[in-house]
Amino acid sequence: MDLDAVVFDWGGTLTRWHDIDFHAESLALAAAVTTAGHDPAAARAALHEAGNVVWGRAREHQQSATIADLFAEAGLDHDPALLTAYREFWEPHTYTDPEVGPTLERLRAAGLRVGVLSNTIWPREWHVGFFERDGVYDLIDGDVYTSEIPWTKPSPQAFRAAMDAIGVTEPARCVFVGDRLYDDVWGAQQAGMRAVHIPLSTIPAAQVGARQGTPDGVIHSLAELPDLLAAW
Repeated sequence: MDLDAVVFDWGGTLTRWHDIDFHAESLALAAAVTTAGHDPAAARAALHEAGNVVWGRAREHQQSATIADLFAEAGLDHDPALLTAYREFWEPHTYTDPEVGPTLERLRAAGLRVGVLSNTIWPREWHVGFFERDGVYDLIDGDVYTSEIPWTKPSPQAFRAAMDAIGVTEPARCVFVGDRLYDDVWGAQQAGMRAVHIPLSTIPAAQVGARQGTPDGVIHSLAELPDLLAAW
């Protein structure tokens, strides 16, 4: 195995894919609005549209954002302490795939470093908390969330940030694993990595992206990954 590291996408890769009710998501977000005299229905609609704009910038310009940026785009003030309803809305969709722990243990036993690179507007502490809750954070050597850097996948700078986080320098000796052919496969390959596609997610048409990469390998279960890499 001529590799140093494996870096994973998070949602739809280390978690199982879920269809999301974005109307309900916007309602949960609106619970954190503090703008005086705001109309709840108008706030929900503004936040929904702001989400489209923010994620559109991520896809088209690889521009990262935070939750605060989402409210700013909607023209609304918010209190981060009131995001409880929003986080509770997402909680059922954040659980780590049961295959993650055994897979990461096998990769580390083979001498590989393990990283995570996620396109997200959520703060680092939320993601770390999900991994800690599920007992797998100690199996991750470094993790990068785009809410804390200027870029999103498929920018090569985002992949470089993930490599820096796990202490590796040669992209050709790294593999990226993800569920999206644009962000994850094409993006990783543009950064000089090899890419493995795990096609278990139903990617909405608006999120498909401008280009589609041809993966170096395909798996249909995370448990298949160590054997695939061992044959490289």
